[in-house]
Amino acid sequence: MVLAAVFDNDGLLLDTEEAWTRAEVRLFAGHGSVFTMDHKRDLIGSSHTVAATKLEAMLGLPGQGEALRDELVVLVHEEAAAEPILPRPGAVDLLDALGEAGVPIGLASNSLRPFVDLVLASAGVADRFQVVVSGDEVACPKPAPDLYLAACSRLGVDPSSAVALEDSPTGVAAARAAGMRVIGVPYLDGIVLDADVVAVSLADAAVHAALGLGPPVG
Repeated sequence: MVLAAVFDNDGLLLDTEEAWTRAEVRLFAGHGSVFTMDHKRDLIGSSHTVAATKLEAMLGLPGQGEALRDELVVLVHEEAAAEPILPRPGAVDLLDALGEAGVPIGLASNSLRPFVDLVLASAGVADRFQVVVSGDEVACPKPAPDLYLAACSRLGVDPSSAVALEDSPTGVAAARAAGMRVIGVPYLDGIVLDADVVAVSLADAAVHAALGLGPPVG
């Protein structure tokens, strides 16, 4: 029995990766470089600490990782505020089904709380979660298990009775380390997820079945 479902945010629940990509393109261009999909695959799911290290290596700017990360955070806030953030395909219907089934819902995101609050409100889903935990609220974000352990603790469930939904190897590793079952929905082609169930979208019948729900509507 699934006693709780805990969602990742960026690229899994909400289509914030479009805003991140626009911000990343701007960041790289501002430092005389071109942002590529290989960069995207490497950065996706990274914590802010890890992203800082990766950015300074990608841009050839040793020692400037934190400044680059902070610049990227400003840019992505601008991008996310410029256009409405949309839920990923099947996300709202899945939240509806979980709510109707009485399954508590949490969110565990590596992003910082101001960005998480901004995009949840923009997408109109801020009120769907009993618990929201962000990367700046735990000692070690993903791939460490802290975010998922905190979410399960606040939901009052054992991690072994909860399911995590993720789109990146970093997130899957975090959920596995927390002792949770994992549903993987890769955001990008070519990303392989070591999840219990892998689906092409949250609208997939396999996702609903893994959560103990009936077939998706429509």
